[in-house]
Amino acid sequence: MRERYASLTVVSTATNFIMEQEDGSTRTYRTFMKPRESGQLELRFWHSNSVDSTWDVGSVAKGSMPGGAWRIEAAYAADGGTGRDGQVVPGTSVQITFDGKPGKEVAPGETFWSDPVQFELPDGHDLTFTWTITTPSPGKTVPYNTEGLLVSAYEADGNLADDELGTGFMPAENRLVMPAFIGYARPVKQRMIFLGDSITQGVRTAKDGYEYWVARIAEGLSPDYSVWNLGSGWARAYDASADGPWLSKAAEGDIVAIALGVNDIDIGARSSGELLDDLSAIVGRLKQREDGTKPRIILFTVPPFNFTGDREVVWRTVNEVIRTRPPEGVDAVFDIAEILSCPAPEEHRIEPKYMSSSDDPHPNGQAGAVVAEAFLKWFEAQPKDEDDLVSDLS
Repeated sequence: MRERYASLTVVSTATNFIMEQEDGSTRTYRTFMKPRESGQLELRFWHSNSVDSTWDVGSVAKGSMPGGAWRIEAAYAADGGTGRDGQVVPGTSVQITFDGKPGKEVAPGETFWSDPVQFELPDGHDLTFTWTITTPSPGKTVPYNTEGLLVSAYEADGNLADDELGTGFMPAENRLVMPAFIGYARPVKQRMIFLGDSITQGVRTAKDGYEYWVARIAEGLSPDYSVWNLGSGWARAYDASADGPWLSKAAEGDIVAIALGVNDIDIGARSSGELLDDLSAIVGRLKQREDGTKPRIILFTVPPFNFTGDREVVWRTVNEVIRTRPPEGVDAVFDIAEILSCPAPEEHRIEPKYMSSSDDPHPNGQAGAVVAEAFLKWFEAQPKDEDDLVSDLS
């Protein structure tokens, strides 16, 4: 089904947390996002009711955990204008349906599509997606992404999905509740998927700034390349190697860029052998698609994250192997660590100018710019085969 639809946004909606409530509730969620193209669009939304990756130590949410039972009361796409203040342009809301119905009962672990809808969006305006969700019973229900928000998002009590004025909405703090895939009908040359953690997601870069490197890479490529950002805060390679819902999304790419390892080394406390085994498993599973086609795999080195002691040793060992003896099936290696690192012998540390703050080694918007520039030059220089795919490094 997704072969007809490209990703309309570079915003990651990968899930790393799950709602857990003492009572049932009905709540509305509205998100403003910058589209890659405007004009007359055929929109379609796809969702996976599962947690993609583990948050913290996994006490609340673990990778591949199915969501609970919940209900979509109503959903709308609208012209968000340019204000990002909670309201949408009056008269532009278009109802999203599911098998011809305005709502849907969502089962644990279910995946599903909305019906296609025609929508016109002026150039320079945001697309807004709003849906009202009812969680009928207590316990764990709706997976979502929890991190510092990279886009303007709002919430309201009750069923206010069709409220264009947004008077009952309040800014969301750290909860992004969105469909897993925001699609629009468009033929593309290549489908690029970026599978990573908070660094890929863009965490700590400016809200609504689209400064992170995946966003800038997408901006540097024509819309002939679909870019689906699957970056997820606190994600690890072992979340993906488990071959769950997160990896199944990545498996749909023609080109899959893997940028994982920081959280495996840090909170995951994985050895170099364990991390390399997980990366090898990811690549191997991506290369074994049921339709017989094989995506091209770009493996990133592990970005510097100011590790010390045993973690620094693991970081150095893993990156040396990725550079010289990458896992079987890797088609190309992109050395993001070389771009962001301090000069030797301090290359395990990120350049201070690229840190999001003096004590946080998450890359900032400046880092996003230099990584994207380097990647685009590198990508353009790669040999192309007859199918216009990135070829092996020589």
